[in-house]
Amino acid sequence: MKVKVIGLLILIMCICGGCKAQDVQQEDTFKSCEVFAMDTYMTLTAYGENANGALEKAESRIKELDDKLSTGNADSEIALLNSNGSGKLSKDSFYLLEKSLDISKKTDGAFLPTIYPIMEAWGFPTKEFNVPDASLIKNLMPLLDIGKVDIDSQNDSVSFREEGMKLDFGGIAKGYTSDEIMKIFKENGIESGIINLGGNVHTLGTKTDGSLWKVGIQNPYGDEEYLGVLEIADKAVITSGGYERFFEKDGIIYHHIIDPATGYPADNELQSVTIVSNDGVLADGLSTALFVMGLDKAIKFYRDNSEDFDVIMMTKDDVVYVSEGVSDSFSTSFDMKLIER
Repeated sequence: MKVKVIGLLILIMCICGGCKAQDVQQEDTFKSCEVFAMDTYMTLTAYGENANGALEKAESRIKELDDKLSTGNADSEIALLNSNGSGKLSKDSFYLLEKSLDISKKTDGAFLPTIYPIMEAWGFPTKEFNVPDASLIKNLMPLLDIGKVDIDSQNDSVSFREEGMKLDFGGIAKGYTSDEIMKIFKENGIESGIINLGGNVHTLGTKTDGSLWKVGIQNPYGDEEYLGVLEIADKAVITSGGYERFFEKDGIIYHHIIDPATGYPADNELQSVTIVSNDGVLADGLSTALFVMGLDKAIKFYRDNSEDFDVIMMTKDDVVYVSEGVSDSFSTSFDMKLIER
């Protein structure tokens, strides 16, 4: 099945600028808006009488979270914590810290919220790319130890035991944001909607005619075909791949998904990992973690935790591995192998 690219989301065809929603006439009238935050463009679409109000509240929530979580904003909670080595966090930031540490422990450190010093060494946050010396990587590795992050749950505060440690919730912030937008939609009576936060897709219900949403998963080769198309309802669909952010130096390509065990970009047989889950935070974190794990460990992790998520993985030899829970709702023109529970 060949699927031509007409936008990341097949169903979102017309987006108005800013977040002042306007009617777009199709079979059903819906409200849609575009927001730039978290260093990416986001599109939000909602159906229902209260769609305008829901989108306005969603935009406000997105900006609130961006202001708190951005490492690039010197006044954000996380930037101040990283600068001072300790601090009190808002409920949002503290929740993300606890979720990050939980995912880190479950994945044996394949996902780490403390990875930021290594990311800085490679220049990914600033886009001033650099291949760091091996000695620098070695010296920075102790700063990744989550055991050196002290948490005071009663006061929602955190401190680092070693100078130079830093947190970054970039690996789960958009997943959390999508969960929060879904809450806002539901609170405002929206029963059908779809959002795309820079490639992180989350759907609410089905389309208004009762059919499933169709989500195109990006082809790592970047050509005019999707890797495949997934039909879903009430799910987050989040993909991580080395093609998203990378640079080339002396003929070698270095991507942004760092293996916390080595301090270098993860190097295994995987090209991309897509997680499908009810939980946007979990999907976001696991898309990175399973990419780092590599195919065999990722398959084992899925089988041990299949009640929480499904997975679609593409290897460098162009084989797509699809877990049992979404195999019947996924179509692709590539060779496909089933991952049984």
